[in-house]
Amino acid sequence: MIKDISVVPEVQFLEQVLQWISTGELRVPKFQRPFLWRPEQMLQLFDSMERGYPVGSLLIWEPSMPLASLDSIGGRGIPSAPEGGKVAYVLDGHQRLSTLFGVLHRLAAAPRSTRQEDWMWWVYRPLDRADHDGSRYRHWKSGDKVPDNYLPMRSVLRTLDFLEYARQLSDTYSRSEADRLTEESERIAQRVKNYKVSVVRMQGGTLQQAVEVFSRINSSGQKMRPDQMVSALTYGTTGPETLSDKMEEIQGRIAASGFGDIPIMTIFQTVLALSGEEDVQNPSWEMMARKVQGQLLGAVEKTDHTLQEVVDFLRVEAHVPLARLVPYNIQIMLLAVFFHFSGQVEEGRRSKLRDWFWITSLAGTFAGANTTQVRKFIEEMKAFAEGRGELSYSGERARAFPERFDLRSARVRAYLLWDLQNFPERKNLDGELINVVDQLATAHRETYRHIITQSGVPGASSPANRIVMATPPGISIRQALIRLAEEGATDILDSHGVSPSSVEYLKDDEYADFIAARQHEVASREKAFIESLGIQSSEQEFGEADIDTE
Repeated sequence: MIKDISVVPEVQFLEQVLQWISTGELRVPKFQRPFLWRPEQMLQLFDSMERGYPVGSLLIWEPSMPLASLDSIGGRGIPSAPEGGKVAYVLDGHQRLSTLFGVLHRLAAAPRSTRQEDWMWWVYRPLDRADHDGSRYRHWKSGDKVPDNYLPMRSVLRTLDFLEYARQLSDTYSRSEADRLTEESERIAQRVKNYKVSVVRMQGGTLQQAVEVFSRINSSGQKMRPDQMVSALTYGTTGPETLSDKMEEIQGRIAASGFGDIPIMTIFQTVLALSGEEDVQNPSWEMMARKVQGQLLGAVEKTDHTLQEVVDFLRVEAHVPLARLVPYNIQIMLLAVFFHFSGQVEEGRRSKLRDWFWITSLAGTFAGANTTQVRKFIEEMKAFAEGRGELSYSGERARAFPERFDLRSARVRAYLLWDLQNFPERKNLDGELINVVDQLATAHRETYRHIITQSGVPGASSPANRIVMATPPGISIRQALIRLAEEGATDILDSHGVSPSSVEYLKDDEYADFIAARQHEVASREKAFIESLGIQSSEQEFGEADIDTE
């Protein structure tokens, strides 16, 4: 139902707006994104206010019904909404208000530590120009005592606290210096107290309209995820946990298993697919909200169980150790469709599913897939799961061996998965085995180190110019490989797919020739694997690594 909305613009003192928050009259709805500002953004906001610059208007909504809202703002708890009184909700301005309320209304007993979650809310204004270093405001990150001439911003709206700070200045400095610093601090305090903000009140309307307004005004920033939109539209109908809460729990459980984070959007698309929804790429969140009390919430429970099956399949049978190495997230969703609709899965179909995963990864099947194509992929996978059809990948051709190491490329991820499977027992210089997966889980891109580090060498960006090996301080990978070859440690070289003949190029400082030789060796091995899948390899041996992961 569409209801009339009235818009009332007004100007308010900042102090009054923050007072509304402290009494629970102005709240932040739960469908807002969390506090994301960086510490330097917080300082810039105070600097803009002191200079008299505008900091943007606030948009608040006064609905006719209560909304689920946050219990804390800016790291500080706020009371419940006043009974029987009007309550407004922030639609635009959450980051600014959280900063201002969290700093200016900071309690004296609030935690102070070297952790960012604590020090970021303690903002100070150095009163001496020599302390500015180009920035008027600072956080105090150290555990040491704050300098006496640093005005704590939490005191500027509290008369007694401000007077106490002025007294400390009198006790520390000479009369003339204390007067000067006090005058400067009074000027800053008045700037804050007299600062006015533009407030736009939106009165009336429905929750759906409010969410749409929020989504539109945040289109240039971090957009509201579809699952968050659905959750916002269904507060009060899904119990204490929202749709987003449930999906974040699923994400957390999978991450805790060691597989890492599956993107929330992938989980949401899986929920949609298992609920029977055909358009999982660009769903109408209004329509999804209408389905929540029907199929969608039940599909969340099914998704939880099914994604565990998908993860087990990827890890054990497809040899994919980490979520971040899955070439296309759509593969996770399609595997979930298979396991959801398949029932008992015999080895024959599991083998076909493994081949499907590798072929689609190497061929770039899902690169830039549009809504129609994704719908077709879902239909094909469901038919295969139910025994009504086969997975169609005849005529697929693998893309060329990537010329550039870039983990945003699905082809590079496919290469790394093959590399992990083909060289499972890599060894360091001392012969100790390397746990590559553990390193990838933490260091990610830095796990694969360059062999040739000199700039301008042809092929230096190739995956063939990278291996996983730890070396002592002062020993480069190149030097380590030469030492291994000279010592006849061919078992260690073989564990990395490095031939003694290619190392001869390293000894002669013929770096481009080394890279070309190893690139050819590795690409030839990968080509044999590709052809074992029953598809054609690329007509070109090497090619561009397309940036095509979601």
